[in-house]
Amino acid sequence: MQFHGKIALITGGGGGIGRAAALGFAGRGATVVVVDHDAAAGQASADLVRQRGGTASFLQADVTKSAEVAAYVQATLALHGRIDCFFNNAGIEGHVTSIEAYDEAMFDQVIAVNVKGVFLGMKHVLPAMLAQGSGCIVNTASVAGLVGAPGMAAYVASKHAVLGMTKVASNDVAGRGVRVNAICPGPVETRMMRSLEAQRNPANPDGVADLYRAGIPTGRYAMPDEVANVVMYLCSDLSGDVTGTHLVIDGGRLAGGAGQPLRKG
Repeated sequence: MQFHGKIALITGGGGGIGRAAALGFAGRGATVVVVDHDAAAGQASADLVRQRGGTASFLQADVTKSAEVAAYVQATLALHGRIDCFFNNAGIEGHVTSIEAYDEAMFDQVIAVNVKGVFLGMKHVLPAMLAQGSGCIVNTASVAGLVGAPGMAAYVASKHAVLGMTKVASNDVAGRGVRVNAICPGPVETRMMRSLEAQRNPANPDGVADLYRAGIPTGRYAMPDEVANVVMYLCSDLSGDVTGTHLVIDGGRLAGGAGQPLRKG
């Protein structure tokens, strides 16, 4: 998995998985463009890549705004002339509460970031990849795109949608040099899991984490770099005929029959 001479564009690049992917791609020779709504976090990822000897730049954007997505794509092309790997990764968890109590504005926000953001990313990146006749897109879904999760209606709906769009996009561009796949992480050691643990039991989030880990055959959460490794595999020549599918990174949780997340409290 070497990416010398390749350009890797990563949304949500200020977060745990996005940052790990930025470091991973750069460490294997890619030039990285980090995109995030959080300027401090995104810039920190780009700075860390450079501190470790890689090449990276940061672009701030709201992935729910078509003009801003078009702008980060055009800026990347202006800087580097092409986009070889697009990790379409930006996402938010939303609230953990039952459907009848779920805040409508929060539902809309989750769908906007997790669904529209992924759609807009592909909409604006695909023309560049098709024009150059090559490219790989990896969308971040979740095991929540494969099963239900009590209290997470918006997140679950959004991740099911990501898998659907991945299949459609892969078929739209099949045979034209571009591949589109998705990843489905389970619990990962990131800020998002800390948020979910705290929402499920504010009085004892560590206890929630212990219960989650007890339901994972490996007995632990995945590390961000382990997820990033799968992203890089899907962007590499090693996965040359892999498109329109998803890879699960969950320590065997779904296979072990422990796929149902905890209920709040």
